[in-house]
Amino acid sequence: MYNIDSMDSISNKKDFDDLTRNLRDLAYTYIEKYNPSKQQIKTYLLKKYLRKFQGTKVKKEITQIIENIVVNLEKNNFLNDSLYSDSKARSLLRRGYSLNKISNSLRSKGIDNNNIKLSLEKIKNDKPDPDFNSAMKICKKRRIGPMRTESNRPLFYKKDMGILARSGFSYDISKKILSMKKEEFNQLIKII
Repeated sequence: MYNIDSMDSISNKKDFDDLTRNLRDLAYTYIEKYNPSKQQIKTYLLKKYLRKFQGTKVKKEITQIIENIVVNLEKNNFLNDSLYSDSKARSLLRRGYSLNKISNSLRSKGIDNNNIKLSLEKIKNDKPDPDFNSAMKICKKRRIGPMRTESNRPLFYKKDMGILARSGFSYDISKKILSMKKEEFNQLIKII
């Protein structure tokens, strides 16, 4: 009988190389398809290992293998959290996300606070008042606020305010947009 504790957990070099190669191939495929952040690729590889390979290796060894793969991918410019943060922030802004919601979304993807801060500063430098523009996009997309008929606007004011608040916009911005006349709104939305 072998004692599992006394055995070297990576006893077979061929198994170790095969696992590393398989995980690296999975990482390349995932990067090709999704362009993920470092944290997303780490999570993906760990889930794939647990689901697909169902090996008996110690978690510390697997995380070390995955970490080495990620460092190698980063060194070869396949992964770059700074570029990921910038492109994802711009994409979310085009979809009408507030700066708060963009920040929270990037944080949930595993992007560090420094990259988030730099990405948001780039957005603020490129566009004047990005939250106001995004709130207008939400109003147009959801057909709320100035997009409603004049008779329904007072009835749905609280609901519209809640929609904008849940989208991450401040009370001042929400109030400013919801008080706009339809003609003024239509003129501004054409500029954006």
